[in-house]
Amino acid sequence: MGNLTNAVMAFLVPLPSILFYHSFLCQFSALGLACATASVSVHPSPLLWVWTWCAHHPILLANVLFFLNVNVLFWVIGLIQSSHWMIDLYWTVIPVMQVHYYATHPLARYNQWRSAVIVVLTWLWSIRLTHNYLRRERWQWGAREDWRFSDMRQQYGKHWWWVSFFSIYVSQQVFLIGLCLPMYAVHSVEKSWNLVWDSIATVVCTCGIVVAYFADTQLYEFVERNKALKVKQKENFEEGMWRYSRHPNYFGEQLWWWGLALFGWNVGHFWTFIGPLINSLCLSYVTLLVERRMLKQPHRADAYRLYQKTTSVWIPWFKSSPRRNLKDKDT
Repeated sequence: MGNLTNAVMAFLVPLPSILFYHSFLCQFSALGLACATASVSVHPSPLLWVWTWCAHHPILLANVLFFLNVNVLFWVIGLIQSSHWMIDLYWTVIPVMQVHYYATHPLARYNQWRSAVIVVLTWLWSIRLTHNYLRRERWQWGAREDWRFSDMRQQYGKHWWWVSFFSIYVSQQVFLIGLCLPMYAVHSVEKSWNLVWDSIATVVCTCGIVVAYFADTQLYEFVERNKALKVKQKENFEEGMWRYSRHPNYFGEQLWWWGLALFGWNVGHFWTFIGPLINSLCLSYVTLLVERRMLKQPHRADAYRLYQKTTSVWIPWFKSSPRRNLKDKDT
């Protein structure tokens, strides 16, 4: 029953933003017709001022909707359920909502080909990540929250109820709005498709999606095999992409965001690289946390230390010789 309730809730929570934005588009269309027929009152109503503000501030409107619908609503739900699981799921959904939001906003100006490519790629990225999330959670909705949130819950104790608002939700707003700014950039300029740079951006984004998919699938199958054999994992997974990178899934994810920023750069907005840069720096810290967690497992610590010495962190590269590293360690 809890799984069904969480699933229904997950589908209903974005409705406030969707309904508000749909109402805005309808009212804006009516407002445009009224202006054309000179039937707008000389003294506009407060509601008319709201629609006008929404029409002229697309990025600010996106932040307001995110703050109210995600930060506040998701936070309250998380407090009630004592689990902030929903933000992980919506990491895969919010970019899709943003790309359609920027494409349909009244101020949108864009090249149809570039917009279509980015929309399709964003959907493919979202489907891949959503599938991986639900597969990893065994198709359970809200069964558990991110282990990092659980660790922070223990760390902050009685203060966690208010700390979680800033550490989970406000921080996520900065990341997601910032990372998705290239979607705004490409929908604000009518620049023709660049055969070189737009094609390169498309290839980078596609490679990111493909690399992340295969890396996550290989890891998932390895974990499932261990569970089926009912054995305690003593060695590290060093097959497929994981032989050449300790975090190939992170590498694929970064390729996606940097490729998306390349689209923004191509239309003249170089600042779109700021989001992926900050995200990469934060992912470096997350990588550190993950590896520290691995080293805390006594039965895997030695093997993982050797894995660290012989295998690239993110970018897939040739594996170093274990024997050479062992000799270096002895000397």
